[in-house]
Amino acid sequence: MYRIGHGYDVHRFAPDRDLILGGVKIEYPLGLLGHSDADVLLHAVCDALLGSLALGDIGKHFPDTDPAYKGANSMELLKKCFSLIADKGYRITNIDATVIAQKPKLSPYIAQMRLNIAEACNTAAENVSVKATTEEGLGFTGAMEGIRAHAVVLIEKE
Repeated sequence: MYRIGHGYDVHRFAPDRDLILGGVKIEYPLGLLGHSDADVLLHAVCDALLGSLALGDIGKHFPDTDPAYKGANSMELLKKCFSLIADKGYRITNIDATVIAQKPKLSPYIAQMRLNIAEACNTAAENVSVKATTEEGLGFTGAMEGIRAHAVVLIEKE
């Protein structure tokens, strides 16, 4: 039995924060604003995983009103989301994610992002696709106000 989930997340840029995407610290003068480390890519993957089995969203499981998640490492949140899927007898078939950001250029970091996501989801890196694109100067990402990400997952019953 196969299930599909879609995830979406967005965070605005903020000074004095690290920019973390896919569990990778990226050299950039701005980070993303959020209760956790604001890893927009991992949050989208979390929502896709949770959505695949109608388990709600990341805010339901890790609310920003809970001080326990203040500054949380999103790799740990992703591992917990994957555990919810695995506990129900599912495994990852594939993950396809896109990060939308005018800057910074992400191509040097994509291989490590794929490895990080694969490790957290107990799958091979070839089952994880991460892409990056700009919006040609359009919208809030084009105006460099923040970053957004979409993710789609296909899971299957073991």
